[in-house]
Amino acid sequence: MNIQDIQLIYNYNYWANGKILEASQKVTEEQFLAPASFPFGGLRGTLVHTLDAERGWLRLFEKKPFGADLNLDDFPTVKSIDERWREEEKAMRAYLANLKDEDMESHLHYTADSGAKRDRILWHCLLHVANHGTQHRSEAAALLTDFGASPGDLDFTVFLNETGKS
Repeated sequence: MNIQDIQLIYNYNYWANGKILEASQKVTEEQFLAPASFPFGGLRGTLVHTLDAERGWLRLFEKKPFGADLNLDDFPTVKSIDERWREEEKAMRAYLANLKDEDMESHLHYTADSGAKRDRILWHCLLHVANHGTQHRSEAAALLTDFGASPGDLDFTVFLNETGKS
């Protein structure tokens, strides 16, 4: 894996996040805050969890502690999530911009929540973060579709077509 490939994957990741956040602006406050049976609850919980995971992994990439989880109450609106996500995206893009191809094979050492020591290859972790986002965007998309605010197709090939990368 090279940095150009990782940057393409993250371009897709943020394009898809944008689609979800745009669609989320169309739901009512009640829908945004409503509980659901997904692992992190409803739309707000799912979006905040996904944002929190990206933020935490970036901290690990930068050799900082993962940090405390984001608090749902700090995100009362879709706009508040969108604003914070833009900050985190900017930070992640800055981190990625400083990586070189040879960095992709470097090792990331960290301790999991369970206390287990981990030794992972950097590009595996970078791919994990984007893939994790895909999982939770699909949950958010299902909720949004049920609310009548589908984000539309989030396929990688649609991203390529829409951004002229194909």
